[in-house]
Amino acid sequence: LAQLPQLIGVPTITYGLIALGLLIIYGFPRLTRAVPSPLVAIIVLTVITAVTGIHVRTVADLGQLPSALPSFGLPQVPFTLHTLSVIAPVALTLAAVGLLETLLTAQIVDDMTDTPSGKSRECIGQGIANMVSAVFGGMGGCAMIGQSVINVTSGGRGRLSTLIAGAFLLVLLVVLQNLLAIVPVAALTAVMIMVSINTFSWKSLGRLRSNPWQSSVVMLATVVTVVATGDLSKGVLVGVILSGVFFAGKVSRLSRVTSTLSADGTLRTYRVEGQIFFASAGTFADSIDVTEPVDRIVIDVSAAHFWDISAIAALDRVVMKARRYQRPVEVLGLNEASATMVERFAIHKREGAVASLH
Repeated sequence: LAQLPQLIGVPTITYGLIALGLLIIYGFPRLTRAVPSPLVAIIVLTVITAVTGIHVRTVADLGQLPSALPSFGLPQVPFTLHTLSVIAPVALTLAAVGLLETLLTAQIVDDMTDTPSGKSRECIGQGIANMVSAVFGGMGGCAMIGQSVINVTSGGRGRLSTLIAGAFLLVLLVVLQNLLAIVPVAALTAVMIMVSINTFSWKSLGRLRSNPWQSSVVMLATVVTVVATGDLSKGVLVGVILSGVFFAGKVSRLSRVTSTLSADGTLRTYRVEGQIFFASAGTFADSIDVTEPVDRIVIDVSAAHFWDISAIAALDRVVMKARRYQRPVEVLGLNEASATMVERFAIHKREGAVASLH
């Protein structure tokens, strides 16, 4: 979608150049793979436009190219808390987006090459590189899906391929910028269209029907958010929130409460199983009937785990409500973590706890 503006309001010949570029990109590998087909497409289209004098947009039309290497220099800003308060929100947002795109790119490359990668090392290296880049006046950067896919599809596998790519780009910008300036934008558009086609998982569309509907909703919501806002971090945030909501709902349905009555009808035992947290706490509390005329109630939680304040509050409500009905209650089987939560946050053991329920 980012390439669509390059197709609007341009000379008709531009569409032909893009089509020719795609033809070369997908057809040249049938002849040989010794030279990357995207590079061949860029060279051929550049030669055609330069020799024939066709007037189309070129790289030079996109902005001024640098003519010298950057020099070392620390940022000329006051080192104060006010400066930090201005910079921190933007810096943290860019860092988060950069890390997300880097991890996404690493996963795509792993899938394309069937090899694992050290993602933690990749993130550490990215952070160090960005700090060094900053003192030379450079912008923050991260792994790019487009360039990485081009590298892999062109046969690159090791560190040497990325090193050569960076070094060659530096030479192009500083030494051969006059040559770079005449490259038609149509050639770059063709390359990026190829990258988009190769990166997109077309099989995922067919899996929308077979996947759980929750997974399909998360995927579609993430894609729509990214496309609508152009912000990867917002798309990931929406996806994470929806995943959390669906997961909470799923886990809450796994908890259950069963009960048995003693032969003499004086003891009601409730056995609680599963995870008790904000999404299942209400069901847990409603499952225990403290109004039943029995002499004693036992709540067996040996197969359950209390996760949060909502779960502890639900236990408080049950115990204190039972006491109001003069029903002795005993809670058995708390695991260590749940017992710690109850000890710290439960109020049913405190003086005046029943009164506080009103």
